[in-house]
Order: sequence, then C-alpha cells, then structure tokens
Amino acid sequence: MAPVFGRRLRRGAVTSAVAAAAVAALAASQAPGVTVPRDGTAAGAADSPTPAGDSATGDSPYYTDLPPLHSPVPPTGAPPNGGDKEAEAGLPATVLDAYKKAESALAESKPGCNLPWQLLAAIGKVESGQARGGRVDADGTTLKPILGPPLNGIGFAKITDTDDGAYDGDTVHDRAVGPMQFIPSTWAFAGRDGNNDGEKDPNNIYDAALAAGHYLCANDRDLSVDDDLHKAILSYNRSTEYLNTVLSWLEYYRKGTHEVPDGRGVLPDDRSDENVPGASPTPVPSTPPSTTPKPGGSDKSDKPKGPAKPEKPKDPTTPGGGGTGPTKPPSGGGSETPGPTPSPTERVARLENAGTGKLAATAGDAFAGRVSVRTEATSGAAVGKVKVKFRVVGDTDTRFEGGVRSVYVTTNAAGKATAPALRAGEKAGAFTVRATVVGRKLPGLDFAAEVTARRADALKRTSDKDLMCEPGKEFADRVEVKATYKGEAADGVAATATLVKSAADASVNDKGPYFKDADGKPVRALKGLKTDGDGLLKLPRLYADDAAGTYVLRIVTEGGATLTVELKVAQAAAPDATTAPEATTEPAA
Repeated sequence: MAPVFGRRLRRGAVTSAVAAAAVAALAASQAPGVTVPRDGTAAGAADSPTPAGDSATGDSPYYTDLPPLHSPVPPTGAPPNGGDKEAEAGLPATVLDAYKKAESALAESKPGCNLPWQLLAAIGKVESGQARGGRVDADGTTLKPILGPPLNGIGFAKITDTDDGAYDGDTVHDRAVGPMQFIPSTWAFAGRDGNNDGEKDPNNIYDAALAAGHYLCANDRDLSVDDDLHKAILSYNRSTEYLNTVLSWLEYYRKGTHEVPDGRGVLPDDRSDENVPGASPTPVPSTPPSTTPKPGGSDKSDKPKGPAKPEKPKDPTTPGGGGTGPTKPPSGGGSETPGPTPSPTERVARLENAGTGKLAATAGDAFAGRVSVRTEATSGAAVGKVKVKFRVVGDTDTRFEGGVRSVYVTTNAAGKATAPALRAGEKAGAFTVRATVVGRKLPGLDFAAEVTARRADALKRTSDKDLMCEPGKEFADRVEVKATYKGEAADGVAATATLVKSAADASVNDKGPYFKDADGKPVRALKGLKTDGDGLLKLPRLYADDAAGTYVLRIVTEGGATLTVELKVAQAAAPDATTAPEATTEPAA
C-alpha cells in the first residue's frame, strides 16, 4: 500500500471541545497580538536553561492537518477497508517503537511526569508527519534529512546560525532538524541518545523522541494535569493553533492506533506557512514518494484554473524539509519558478580519500597520520564550504584532540577536510575512523586504525643483591626491575611475573617461593602488572615454603622483554665453633 497523500480536514476545524476550551483559556491570558510565552527551561536540566523566548522548534512551521472526525480502529485491529480514518491511525513500526521506548524510559527516570507515548506521536505527526510516513532506516535514522525552512525572519522567527551548520547544513540561519524538528541551539542541550549508540542525532527517531519526552517533562511537569500538558505543548511551539492541533491528534491516537510498515504512513498536506507572504517555499524530499499523483482541482485559490491534470512531483536539489508531497505551481499558473541554487552541501556527490595514510600508534601516543578526505561534485570538481563529520567507531578509548569521539570540519576551497590528530588510548586493538558529509545521505568513508600496546625490549634488575631466604620465612628484599624500549624508560607496559619450574620449563612451579593474594593464600603467577612512569616495576613480597633449593622467577613484558631472577631458599649457616679458653691457675693466696 503506497503512502496516502491528500487533504484530510481544512485548517481551523475544531475536533475537540477540550482542545478549543484550552486554547481559548490560554489565549485569553495574553495581551493582544502576543503568542503564548515559553514557560521555562527544557530537558529537565535546571543548569541548562533554554535561551529566553526560545522554543524546541524555534516556532518553525508545522503541519496543520487535523484527524478524521471518527475514532480509528482498535489498537490491535488492522484497517479493514483502507479508509482515511484507518490509514491516519497507522503509525510506522520503527517510529511507534521509538515513541513507546521513550515513554518507558521516562516512566523510569521521571515517573511523576506521566508522559504518554501518544503525545509524542501527536507532536511527531504535526512536526514531520511521523518522519515522513516512517522513512527511516533500521536504526531509526531518517533516509533523507528533514529540515525546516531557514529561520530568516520572513514569516516566522529569525535565528542566525548557532551550530556552524553542523546539524542543519546552514551556516547563515538555523533550521529545525529531524523528525521532532529541534533547532540546533535547543538540541545542543536537550539532545539524548535513545538507541544507545553513543551518539545524540536529531535525525534519529529514537534520539529525537527521547529528547522530546525530556523536553516536555521539564520543570517537574505532570502531563496528566491539563495545565501542565498545555504548558508543555506550548513550550514546543508557542502557538495556540499548534496547541489545538497537537491536542486533537493526542485525543485521536488515544482512541486507538495500529502499526504499519515503515514508509507506509500517511503524509500530511497542510502547513502553517503556506500563506505567509514572502516566506521561503517549503522544501520537499529530494526523491518524491512513490505514489500516484492525485488529479488537480482544489478549493485553494492559488491552484491554476481549468481542466484538472495530475501533478508531477519535482526532484528539487534541496533535501527534504517538512516532508510535504508534490510541490505546487505558482499562483496564476504559467511556468514554474526555477528552484534555488544548490548549496555546496547539495552539490556533493561523493567523498574521496585525500591522502590518508596508515593509522597506527602505540597506546598513549599521538597518531602520526591524520584522516583527510575530499568532497567532490558529480563532475569531479572539488566542493568547498561543506561540513564533514569525523567519528571514531568501535571498542576503543582513542579520541581526537580534546578527548572527543567526533568532530566537524569544513572543507577548504580545494574540497579538503582534515581531521584533528588522534591520541591513542590505553586499549589496544583495531577500530575505524568514519567520515560522512553532514546534511547528505551519501556513503561515508571508513579508515582502519590500530593501537598497539605499550612495549619494552629490555628488562634489568635495579639491584645486584642476591635474593635469599630461609625455609618458611619471608625474603628480606623485594624484586624490582626497570623496563626500557630502545634505550628509553618504558612506562605503562603490561607485565607478568611467574615462579617457573626452571629456566627451560616455563610451567608454574608448585613448590618453593610464592606471593600472597588478598586472602593470604599462596600465588605463583601474577598478571596485570604494569610499569610506572619511570619504567619501574616493583613486585610484591616473596615468601618461602619449607622446600629448600634454588628457584627461578620469570618476568615478561608486552613486547617480549624477558628476565629470569634466581631465588635461593636455604637454612642459615651454623656459627663457627670457638676454641675454649685455656685454663689458668690463680696463685695461691
């Protein structure tokens, strides 16, 4: 079943007396011409307030379609006839899963908020049409970016760029981003990792849904209380019509929904910015949805007159924003207005390696090589001023300079972007550095990297004193060695110490000297040892059992340095016999 396009109800229709009463009450409390103000901070972080007058979306445009007048099918049912009311109640599987997981997470972390997943569904419907009908990948990330129009002050708020285009690809103005339409400045503190992949991505429905839940639950709101519910919705977008629309969908979804396959959700039609004079046209997906265009013939005055003809979806360069269907010809008919000039990001066709060499380092050291890529257009020409994201991927503690796992770099005039230097962590092993173009769903480039453990190539005792002990007693001196690598002290090198049977037999001895564990029991093999900052390793105290003899202690470091130490257990030598003094005769008194 293809996604359903088309108008549901005209804007302004009121489907709920409760919604209407709420809007009226809230509007009555405002001065003439003033929208409902934002009520406070978001994301539940008292130390991270939202800028004054801001909202989650920057009051960006939204969909104003309202639900059908009749209740949908029960939650467990499937749409029997494919009618509008059944289709509207269908929520894409991944999107629905994200909403329910967010509800569960908030029920645990903020039980007093009483967040219903249907509220997230209502906001998701109004903001992006449920991620454009569920056009997301298996991880929940939108197949194409969902970007609102530039917030340039024409018809809505003016918000100059706050993220250097990192999230929205726009270095002049901010845009609302992703299925829940967060503006970058709000996402910077409200973003959450909802799918536990280590990233906070506004384009991922799991991350965005959890962030929206926290945002709505801010200020200790209880969303089961109407006043708190209304305040929460208005904090998302400061518009009474927005409140009305969200409440209508909330009531509708509460009466029942069902799951539909990803990509098969209903796409909304009406937008709040359609009749704003001078406003930028709403962007559409760069690849139109696969569906049969509906014939013309609408009650809108800006549609051309005359015989009805099917509209052919365009394929504009701008990636999707708002997720609308086919674009409409300009007022009065005639030729279509040429699309906007593609931005540098939109011109990029591929990423190429720009000379990245071998990426290898010893634990704790800086990598000699750096990752470098080049952005190219279809013609092969370099594309400058494009944001590239570099990310460390894998089970590693290696990070870029500053201790970060991901960084954004803008390409220069030659289309080249070079990541900061990598600093190896202590965990040895292979990992990946991934480069992707921000704002474009293009194949990324993966670069293999490896960290080798710190190593030593030589070991030497710091004392030449013999190590001796009587049976059943404690060795007076502890064994201390120094590890070096190419003549320099080898710090942080892993080592083992084992009491072996002989220099030729490395198996653990079952008699003779031993160490003690935490419980005081004999231990003859120690692992997890590590040299200090000067390359020194001082072993725990050694003890002797009752077996006299000569024994061998073997110390081995990462890198293959090996040292054998001789230990002697023997009775102390008896004192030498002394000659009795000669008897003397005292003269008689």
